[in-house]
Amino acid sequence: MEFADSPPVLRCVGDEDLNTQSLRRRALIRAIRAERDVIVDLSELVFADGSLMADLAMVSQRLRRCGRALLLRGAQPQIIAVIEKTGLHRLPGIRIDGPWPALA
Repeated sequence: MEFADSPPVLRCVGDEDLNTQSLRRRALIRAIRAERDVIVDLSELVFADGSLMADLAMVSQRLRRCGRALLLRGAQPQIIAVIEKTGLHRLPGIRIDGPWPALA
């Protein structure tokens, strides 16, 4: 996971699971400090588990306290399934950015 400041984008690539959780910490902290809504680019994410969704939920909650949102973009079908299973897309402060299949 990488974070870019302008515009604020969290880029998820490859596999993100419990084993990579500690490697995400720096990017997540930078995202929390963003002064605008943060885009989460999921287009290159191949595998994710609930630990990533929990981390994104935490970032969303922190951003929401400051009037900002987390915008999910470009998830592949297997990632959409994890998002639906965990209910991440239903949380306040999480929005879908761009084209996205209908979620339950």
